[in-house]
This record gives sequence, structure tokens and C-alpha cells, in this order.
Amino acid sequence: MNTRTEHDSLGTVEVPADKYWAAQTQRSVQNFPIGKGREQMPEEIIRSFGILKSACAKANSKLRPQKMTESKVSLIVSAADEVAAGKLYEHFPLVVWQTGSGTQTNMNCNEVIANRGNEIAGEKLLHPNDDVNMSQSSNDTFPSAMNIAAVLSIRERLIPAIDSMISTLKELEVRNEGVVKCGRTHLQDAVPISFSQELSGWRNNIEIDRAHIENALEPLCSLAIGGTAVGTGLNSPDGFGDLVAEEISKSTGIKFVSAANKFHALSSRNEFVYAHGALKALAADIMKMANDIRWLASGPRCGLGEIKIPANEPGSSIMPGKVNPTQCEQATMVAVQVMGNDAAIGVAASQGNFELNVFLPVIAYNFLQSVRLLSESIESLRKRCVEGITANESSMTAHLERSLMLVTALSPVIGYEKAAEIAQIADRNNMSLKEAALSTGYISEEEYDICVDPKKMV
Repeated sequence: MNTRTEHDSLGTVEVPADKYWAAQTQRSVQNFPIGKGREQMPEEIIRSFGILKSACAKANSKLRPQKMTESKVSLIVSAADEVAAGKLYEHFPLVVWQTGSGTQTNMNCNEVIANRGNEIAGEKLLHPNDDVNMSQSSNDTFPSAMNIAAVLSIRERLIPAIDSMISTLKELEVRNEGVVKCGRTHLQDAVPISFSQELSGWRNNIEIDRAHIENALEPLCSLAIGGTAVGTGLNSPDGFGDLVAEEISKSTGIKFVSAANKFHALSSRNEFVYAHGALKALAADIMKMANDIRWLASGPRCGLGEIKIPANEPGSSIMPGKVNPTQCEQATMVAVQVMGNDAAIGVAASQGNFELNVFLPVIAYNFLQSVRLLSESIESLRKRCVEGITANESSMTAHLERSLMLVTALSPVIGYEKAAEIAQIADRNNMSLKEAALSTGYISEEEYDICVDPKKMV
């Protein structure tokens, strides 16, 4: 491998000749061989650093024009925009399991932008610390990049996936209007419900989750930038954080602001705990819906069999013709992963010792994984399962007619205890509910037919 010699405050280091990173990045490569190739710093973080560094250069050019000259800002913005566009990701080799402040990833970004900018210029004009990192610290840039990444990933990936699922469920509701089935509580028969009502419950669960997620975005739009090392803003000019937030808002189309209290912004990650709580709530409701679907589709002959779902692939290597609810299974596994991520984020956020939380990369990694997995899982579940759900009305009707809980409609007429007696007689003697009711003499056939009408009970 061809190398070149780079240096930092600790001395010289050999770096791959074809890479834009420099000494500090290379030291991290050597010192943290943990999860390489599997647990790299997420692309969303790198993209957000590109957005952030471009905004910082523009803010510096307004506040420190004698230091951030027009030529320098142009080079930094050009290189940072390439980073934001994902064109230079191969030059970001660092793993999540590094320094807890994310310093090495911040320097990785500074070095790549400096070297790429110098390549564009054809001469060495940019220094990673003095120019690209001007008015900044890793302690305010990494938290800011985390927030930007979280907001963008939710806005661009998760919200559209949620909206598509809501739309599909609405279409299913319309398609199944008037289809009545047996309701169930405690996995036991309950009073009738329409299938569209059951579907509306799934839909509204997700709509409420969406609202919770939207509410959690505003705190994430408050950025630590301008706080530098400990929140005091040392070496950062007045108004720097506000200008950076304005530039980020312009480039993303999303309103970001400079955090009012930088001491909080550096030391606490409670916004991530709050926001991931909303993601966990979504995961819980997706888990519930996916489990309901596979229960209702169970069988096809020895289960409930009340709905049919698409047969996407063979379900068994030994049992011919078997089809499994695999989309439900992937969704429930993703939900479990998100719940595990929530535990990790909660513990990591509790570790804000003094002026800085030093569990930042693991919080970012788990949060962004949850967003990514939920986005892709929900879309796959929608497209390959929910969209193709059809009601098995004959099975629904058969179960409904056998349900003992239709007796609930008799309770206002003959009283709870007599109604319970009828249900017990029917169950004990394997009789229909109507036969049991008439055998007691508590109600006439005409009264029974008027009272026990499942369509009126929904």
C-alpha cells in the first residue's frame, strides 16, 4: 500500500496515499480496531457533518472575514458539500467505538475537508484545525451533527414510511366496511366488531405515534454549536451559533436554532431519550399490529384464518406448501431491536458527567439504526403484507355465529346472571347460543332475533 507522511501534535503517521484523511484519523484507525467494516460511524452523521462544516465556514466568513477569507470559505464549502452529498464516504473509516465525544470523527471530517479543499485549490491553503474547525470544538460539533442527522433521517425516511402505512390502512378500512367479525380480548371471544373498526385501531395507533414523533423533533432542532469546549463559547465569536443555525436551516429547509443553554446542550442528551421514546412507542404499536395480523392469518385450516396475507416465499424446507407470516416476523424483530436500542440510549444519556456526555457515538448509532430499521421495516410490511390483506368473510362469519359472547346483547333484557347461565349451558352442551337461550324459557325466539344481531352490535 502506498502511503504518505502526515503529522499532528504527537508526531508523524503514515496514511494511505489515496485517502483524504490525515494523522488524527489514522491514529484512530490504529487505536480502535473494534467493529471495523460492520459498525462504522453512520453515513447520516457524516452527511450532517458536511452540512454543519459548510454552515460554520459561512458563519465564520461573516464574523471573521480576515481569517475566513473568500478563497478559504469557497474551498471548505465545496469540499463540505461533497461530504454532505455522500461523495466522500470512503474517506471516513472510523468506527462507533472510539472516543465518547466523537472527537476523532470531527477531526476525520476536518482533515478530509481540508485535504479535499487543498486538492481543489492545487495548493495547501486549509488547515484542519485552524480553518475547517474554526470557532468550533468536537464537543459542540458532534452533538450538533447528531441532532441534524436525527431530524433529517426522521423527516426524510420515517415520516414518509408512516404516512404510507396510514394511507394503506385507510384504504383497507374502506374496502372492508360492513364486514363484521368476532372481537377478542384476553385471547378469548368478545363481542362483535367490524373489521374496518379493528383496522382503524391499528391506523390510529400509528397516527398518534406520528404525532409524538413530530413533537419530539422540535427539541432536536436546538443545536449545541457555539458552545465550543464546555459551553462557554471560548474561541467562538458572538452570534456564531445563531448564524450557523440559520445557514443549516437554509440548506435543509428545516428550522434549526442555536441552543439557549449550551451547558445543557453539551452535557445532556435528554432530547434523544425523549425522541427515542416516541420511536419505541411506534415500535410497540407495529409489534401489536404485526402480531394481530399473524394471529388473524393463522392456519390456514387449523388457526383463526380470518384474513389472508400474501404468500411471498415458501415457508418450510420440509413441509411442502407451507407459507409463513414472514413480514410480520421481520417487523416484530425490528421492534425488539428498537426496544433494546432504547435501553442503551437511556443508559448512555445518563452519563453526562460534568460538562460533557461522553457516550455520544453509541447514542447516535442506536438512534439512527432505530430510525433506519423502522423506516425500512414499516415500508416492507406495508408493501409485502398489509397492502395484500383480504378478509376471509366465511371464516369470520363462522366464528361469529359460534361466539358465546353474543349473549351480551341479552343482558339488558334478561339480566347479567341469566345471560351468563345461557352462555354456560351452550358451552357445556355444545349448543348454539340461540338453542340454549330458548331452552331456558327466559326469552322468545322473536325477542332473541331482535336482540342478537351482530351488525347492530358494532
